[in-house]
Amino acid sequence: MEQLRKITWFTRHYPVPILALLGLIVGGALQATNEPQAGKIIWLITLILGGIPVVWQTMHEILHKHFVADIVAMLAIIVSIILNDSFPGMIIVLMQSGGKALEDYAYRRASSSLDNLLSHAPRIAHRKIDHDLEEIQVSQINIGDTLVIKSGDVIPVDGEILSMVSRIDESSLTGEPLPKTKTNGDQVFSGTVNIGDVFDIKATRKSEESQYSKIVNLVKKAQHEKAPIQRMADKYAIWFTPITLVASISGWLVTNNFETILAVLVVATPCSLIFATPVAIISGINRAAKSGIIVKTGAAMEHVAKTQVAVFDKTGTITHGTPAVERILSFDVISSEDILLKAASLEQLSSHPIASMIVQKGKEKFGKLLIPENFREISGAGVEGRVGEDHIMIGSPSIFANVGEGIFNNTNVMTDKIKSKGRMVAFVAFNGRLSGAIMFGDEIRPDVKTMIQQLKIRGVKKTVLLTGDIKNNAKNIAEQSGIIDYEANLIPEEKVVAVKKLRQEFENVTMIGDGINDAPALAASTVGIAMGAKGTAISAEAADIVFLVDRVSKIIDVIDISKRTIKVAKQSILVGLGGSFFFMAIAMLGHLPPAIGAILQEVLDVSVILNALRAR
Repeated sequence: MEQLRKITWFTRHYPVPILALLGLIVGGALQATNEPQAGKIIWLITLILGGIPVVWQTMHEILHKHFVADIVAMLAIIVSIILNDSFPGMIIVLMQSGGKALEDYAYRRASSSLDNLLSHAPRIAHRKIDHDLEEIQVSQINIGDTLVIKSGDVIPVDGEILSMVSRIDESSLTGEPLPKTKTNGDQVFSGTVNIGDVFDIKATRKSEESQYSKIVNLVKKAQHEKAPIQRMADKYAIWFTPITLVASISGWLVTNNFETILAVLVVATPCSLIFATPVAIISGINRAAKSGIIVKTGAAMEHVAKTQVAVFDKTGTITHGTPAVERILSFDVISSEDILLKAASLEQLSSHPIASMIVQKGKEKFGKLLIPENFREISGAGVEGRVGEDHIMIGSPSIFANVGEGIFNNTNVMTDKIKSKGRMVAFVAFNGRLSGAIMFGDEIRPDVKTMIQQLKIRGVKKTVLLTGDIKNNAKNIAEQSGIIDYEANLIPEEKVVAVKKLRQEFENVTMIGDGINDAPALAASTVGIAMGAKGTAISAEAADIVFLVDRVSKIIDVIDISKRTIKVAKQSILVGLGGSFFFMAIAMLGHLPPAIGAILQEVLDVSVILNALRAR
């Protein structure tokens, strides 16, 4: 049943190769059963019906000034019809349409693998009406509507918070790894995520006017402006097609026989060009998929191999995207170990994302933590409570504003000094006295340094970091990674400008990112790569390649696979073209009938296909 479904689907989407194959078989069978005329009629009808789409598509490309490899095939089909010599024309239609079907099938298969990644875009919202809660489409939201944002929900439209406290992950939009604590009246943006408790917002913009939609429009604009990439086969066709035309006319002049023109066109029809690239590309795409890499198009496979500039987002791409405890500072007689133990013990009762990181670090260090008492969470600022004999306060400088005049005057200065080094900080007080601080850093992935070195070995001339995060954080991460060039504080439009500037200098620019704010730049680059495992749906949609594994170093794998794929494809093309030139020379002298030429050409094509399969 499953096989029948696949055959039905293929027949519906690719009717021309099916028609050509059936016509070839039926016509041949009739001729073998003493009905040669009927068989020839079937072949001619099939040739005309199957040849029209091929001729039409090729003419369409020519009218749009696209010099394609299919011109010789189109001429062979037309001449075959004019001379009423259907068999060679039928073979050309079958090979031509079959090659296109293979290529299209590869891209459809790659695109279908992304369906599970595109399910997180904001589509559904929960609207309050009186005391009821209704589920509506995002497009139905009106300005002024009260929306309920559940824990884990993507915020559907820009709005204003109506609840006392909320925690928002804006990293995919701004590039800042630290979650934001927001209170009543603060603005929230579509595409960001609620990582705290449920809260309400008042919609201040409709869906099409919100931040997420603006970025979607930027993606569409970047994709529209992106210049089309020439197929590998068409590059060879630029010089091969004129040679073929000259050879066919020369053969006619030598033999004074119009069939010589058809014979030359048939053996010169670049099926090796038509088949070698898609077969190798399909093999390369399958090989990449086994490594958790989805390649959407053959053009992406061709051009990522020639990457000259690798551009990286910071948060969630070069770094893990979640801050980790990096260092414990002691300002008092209390040791850094005791500060970590008491702070981690107290934070066990907090729901703040940063608290879990302190607890994790404490458990790694001590195994078992203490039990806190009198715990109190100070809205938007920190926590306090008793651990053992000590009263502990943890949080930002604002938590200490009304406690002990003069004792905490230096917290703002310390905060600025620590943040200037690209770090985040939480202060810790023991019994009303500032005792230490916990520094957080968004750590780079462990394989990033090696990856940057490997990119240079593979011919990448330049690596660049583009981020919406602050300059100090960008500088720190770039230095740790071995990336020389970086730009910080970038909004999505500015990332696009930076990528376009690089494309003016370099032919092949590959961009890797994971956030909503990366999507327009991914679309604007020569090849866009999205971190799909934890990235956003819009970045996966905008990209040409998606990593299903959360490892940015997969760029080395995809470059290696692409280089091998293109090498095999070129080998197949050159073998095929060499064979075509040999047969053309024989056909020009009138020693190769069109039907025999068609058969020899397909034998050559089979060898080309078998060689192209080595890319797997």
